[in-house]
Amino acid sequence: MANKKILLNSDLIKLTIQRLCHQLVENHKDFSNSVILGLQPRGVFFAEKVKATLKAITNIDVPLGYLDVTFHRDDFRRGDEPLSANKTEVDFIIEDKKVILIDDVLYTGRTIRAAMDAMMAFGRPQSVELLSMIDRKYTRELPIEAKYIGRQIDSLQSQKVKVEWKEQGFKEDNIFLLTTK
Repeated sequence: MANKKILLNSDLIKLTIQRLCHQLVENHKDFSNSVILGLQPRGVFFAEKVKATLKAITNIDVPLGYLDVTFHRDDFRRGDEPLSANKTEVDFIIEDKKVILIDDVLYTGRTIRAAMDAMMAFGRPQSVELLSMIDRKYTRELPIEAKYIGRQIDSLQSQKVKVEWKEQGFKEDNIFLLTTK
């Protein structure tokens, strides 16, 4: 049995994305040298929302790519079942670009480390910034932190953050903290 506590409901998610986008505008100005990479699978849904909100605020269409890190992970050969990768779709070069890497939850940092390895196949960026909706601040295993954070939470290793996006078939966007008893 799991205890389910809502961290962000649909309205708070929209408000948080607006705040994060305004922070991006402050730092990237006209986005002329910036691109967005959303991490597969759920970071892509979040990245699409960020791109759409930036477009609404600035009328600028920031390039968006989808990055799969499955075979760059340090644990991809540890399971008994073969892994299935998601689609990587980056139709631009990131050489000398300011990359905004987007994922829904920052947990141990291992996914972001893998993303940085995968990203290098598309060029060497000028800089990389991480934008995460949820930062589980006390669970980091690697020295990685987000520059843009929707919400920072204290959580235990035994707890899980569950992100539900409408694009995945859920009724509305919600983010929960699950605690097993």
